[in-house]
Amino acid sequence: MQHCKSAEVDKLELMFQKADSDLDYIQYSCICATFNKTMTLIQELQKQTDLKLLPLTEEEKTAAEQLRAHMSDL
Repeated sequence: MQHCKSAEVDKLELMFQKADSDLDYIQYSCICATFNKTMTLIQELQKQTDLKLLPLTEEEKTAAEQLRAHMSDL
């Protein structure tokens, strides 16, 4: 009887971990989608207003590369 309860608990624990992981993935996907939409909107606004921006700093370039790398994991 004890073995059955342990197996059931293990199964429920795995189901919970999977659900938690799925939620994390969904949240991450939503963040990436929102980020991409925001970047597209900013680029369109820049075109419409003929806004000139200074080149990115090295720190900004590194941050952008890291974001792209993480988002390509999807």
